[in-house]
Amino acid sequence: MPDYLYGHWAVMEALRANRRHIEQLLLADKTDDRGIIGEIVQIAHVRDVPVRRVPRTILDDLAHGANHQNTILRTRGYAYVDVQDILQTAAQRQEKPFILILDLLQDPQNVGSLMRVADAVGVHGVILQERRGVGITPSVVNASSGAVEHLNVAQVTNLVNTMKDLKKQDIWMVGLDIGENTQPLNSVNLDMGLGLVVGSEGDGMRRLVRETCDLVLTLPMRGRVGSLNAATAGSVALYKAWEARNWQGWKQGES
Repeated sequence: MPDYLYGHWAVMEALRANRRHIEQLLLADKTDDRGIIGEIVQIAHVRDVPVRRVPRTILDDLAHGANHQNTILRTRGYAYVDVQDILQTAAQRQEKPFILILDLLQDPQNVGSLMRVADAVGVHGVILQERRGVGITPSVVNASSGAVEHLNVAQVTNLVNTMKDLKKQDIWMVGLDIGENTQPLNSVNLDMGLGLVVGSEGDGMRRLVRETCDLVLTLPMRGRVGSLNAATAGSVALYKAWEARNWQGWKQGES
């Protein structure tokens, strides 16, 4: 089954990344080739991707009513990697492994937001469980503004077993949660081989996932609301981990 990626930035970044087999670029028939649309069409030509004009109603159907911005890219499915590929990326950069692990998140908006931040802070990869959690769907690609197209994402059969294997390779499993037996985020130096584990919306980490973590951290809060959503908490922790690495890889003045 093909994927239909929608929205300017999702389409743009999929073309730039050039990791998928791309079959066709679809544009609404009255769309001008100016601005970002012009850039998308130009990259499509460079990639030898056919460009087709169609009635907007066809795009509405393919995007299932989502805001496609008159632009859809027909592609094959997302190119997942193996966990070993993630570790190889860290080795090639000569950096301590920096991995985001998502425990059965369900909301594409939350997953996409975390993927966008993961790309921004330079994680070496993201690990998802294959069943019950959301995969890399067109809605996740759109929510990430296409950032997920540049990430190493692995799907695994058993998240707990994968975490145990990573621990054997001197990678600390650090979970985010609230409640008992947690430490404040700022109490731990995250400059380590790191697997940052974010639990699902509402339920948090599953029991075995939490028990497999070496540390469980919480975000100190002083307001009336007792917690942050998964994407917000995970994003704060990802930036805290990157700060602990002294903003490794960032050159001031670059965005």
